[in-house]
Amino acid sequence: MRLFRCRNCGQTVFFENSICGNCGHALGYLARAQEMLTLTTQGDGYQRLRSRQRYRYCDNAEHQACNWLIPANSADRFCPACRFNQLIPDLSVAENLVQWQRMEAAKHRLFYTLIALGLPLHSYAEDPEHGLAFEFLPDPPGPGPRILTGHDEGLITINLAEADDAMREKFRTEMGEPYRTLLGHFRHETGHYFWNILLRDKGQLDGFRSIFGDETADYAEALQAHYQNGAPADWGQHYISAYAAAHPWEDFAESWAHYLHIVDTLETASAFGLRIHPSAGTHKLLRAEINFDPHKATAIDQLIASWLPLTVAVNSLNRSMGMTDLYPFTLAPQVIEKLGFIHTLVHNHHQPSKNKSFFENSGELT
Repeated sequence: MRLFRCRNCGQTVFFENSICGNCGHALGYLARAQEMLTLTTQGDGYQRLRSRQRYRYCDNAEHQACNWLIPANSADRFCPACRFNQLIPDLSVAENLVQWQRMEAAKHRLFYTLIALGLPLHSYAEDPEHGLAFEFLPDPPGPGPRILTGHDEGLITINLAEADDAMREKFRTEMGEPYRTLLGHFRHETGHYFWNILLRDKGQLDGFRSIFGDETADYAEALQAHYQNGAPADWGQHYISAYAAAHPWEDFAESWAHYLHIVDTLETASAFGLRIHPSAGTHKLLRAEINFDPHKATAIDQLIASWLPLTVAVNSLNRSMGMTDLYPFTLAPQVIEKLGFIHTLVHNHHQPSKNKSFFENSGELT
């Protein structure tokens, strides 16, 4: 994630900000330009500072769930990220509102990266057969089955309880996971979606199978075996996580999520000008100058060369604070090969020009 600044006073501002804490100017994010705009009030709307361009906020700003902008003359009510919502919870329930706001913060970060990578983005409304949509559902009252987070042919359902820190920690412990976050859920589930869009629907499965395995193995049986028996003892040599060992689909989704973790975190490190150069030891693998745009990296090796030193540094910082590792994963050579497959897949489908309709539908090209 980039750092942004208020164009009025120069104060550093962040992706979720809607007001500059220093000068009080309104702020809003414009997805097409990938810029945080500084705004002045103009009638019943807003005008970009030192410009005649006029904007209004997405309707979900009313619920403090979005700070993205729409051109004032757009007929659309929702921004490019919020247009993908198919079902949101009953916001008259205070708990639902707070949890949904947290969901939207994570989802908007997801879309920031998907847009920056130039991936094809189509909503259900645009393309019912191949589009993407989200439903945020609370568990039903009383005993009974809970809502399962998952993906089904473009529809991503996320249990609202995942936005509750205590509940998410409970789920994490029950599932034996070292890491469980809202943003991680979004990234993982979109991995399933993009597997469909970029591989299955394009008939490009041979390369996938040579690295991840045969996805035609019965999925339900594979998951049942995983939950009964656990991952193989040597899973760390072949998979990014124990869950990735359950089935090739989950291996791809887990690897996809980690690829997005790496790209977004390296961009943040670059924005802060981070340089990793340990005072103890001289091994070159622990050194990195993170001063590039990871969305435009030419090869996976460029990302990994910076990622490994960065994770050693941030894990060490967390331990100094008495906390668990920020990134509790190991990238074995076979895992890096899978990340490299995803890197190539993403860059072969980098198509910002073909996403024109994505912004046209929200009026951002007007």
